[in-house]
Amino acid sequence: MSLYRRSKNGVWWVRFTAPDGRRIRQTTGTVDRTKAQEYHDRLRVELWRVSKLGDKPRRTWQQAVARYLREVAHKAGYEEDNRQTKWLDKYWRDNYLDEITREAVEQVKAAKLSTGVANATCNRMLAVVRAILRKAAYDWEWIDRIPKVRLLPEPKRRIRFITREEAAQLLAVLPKHLAEVVRFSLATGLRKRNVTDLQWSQVDLERRCAWVHPDQAKARKAIAVPLNAEAMLVLRRQQGKHPVYVFCYRKHAPLSCVNGGTWREAVKRVGLADFRWHDLRHTWASWHVQQGTPLHALQELGGWETAEMVRRYAHLAPEHLAEYAEKLAKPRVVDGSGTNLAQAEKRT
Repeated sequence: MSLYRRSKNGVWWVRFTAPDGRRIRQTTGTVDRTKAQEYHDRLRVELWRVSKLGDKPRRTWQQAVARYLREVAHKAGYEEDNRQTKWLDKYWRDNYLDEITREAVEQVKAAKLSTGVANATCNRMLAVVRAILRKAAYDWEWIDRIPKVRLLPEPKRRIRFITREEAAQLLAVLPKHLAEVVRFSLATGLRKRNVTDLQWSQVDLERRCAWVHPDQAKARKAIAVPLNAEAMLVLRRQQGKHPVYVFCYRKHAPLSCVNGGTWREAVKRVGLADFRWHDLRHTWASWHVQQGTPLHALQELGGWETAEMVRRYAHLAPEHLAEYAEKLAKPRVVDGSGTNLAQAEKRT
């Protein structure tokens, strides 16, 4: 029998032999026998066209998602991609790829925005949609065309960093174990997970360096971490507290949530508006630039993949442009007494 009920929930399944000899057995996703029969008939026609006329088999969104997630499983953004595809399930779970039109994309965009998220959050979802559709069209050749996925405009965000005085105030109100994590973050610029998961096997106190393995780094490239005097002091104080991990709390490690309620309360007490844990990394980079660290060196220190990521901090140290700015002031108009006004200004 081509149609049958497999379970007590009453959902109909199809079972038959395709023209190419494959045994087909899959759910129709419906308890309505008429709709199940329609699904069965359409599937048989599609398989016949693929086998006899050379048509491309129709692939579903779920098939594309499954293959995409397998291919990006090694990437740092896998968890975020997986979360976004799960959110899209309720809209496209049973859709074929050729049914995902520009109108369908606009509908999920509107649905996402209706939850009250910012444009940037919606764009992360749209970026995953675009990546999957492009893979399906250009890499796997499952479909011939894809809709254009337009991202929403995002405001240019300022770099949020704090002064050394503000950092000292924050450290003063944090619990001791959290303060040590913050001190180390400000001294090394490492991302939160790279600090909380840091193991003693990744630290060489004699050579004053640490390292982040490629599978732990966002760009999937190893990061060498030179340890300055502040970082060394923190590590010395942490010795003997845990046999494996550098940072712990009452022998528990790794630290699972350093940016929870305790962190937020401390930030609020000090009066640091709109300051997140990741802004510690922005602060470290900003301090470096203000102290004259070249951008190419900062890129290597921070493990950024592209120079564009580091250029965000360039405006914090415009001193290297002062010479060029001064050139505009040199050819000043000479007054009636023959005095160069620019030179006169310097003398006064």
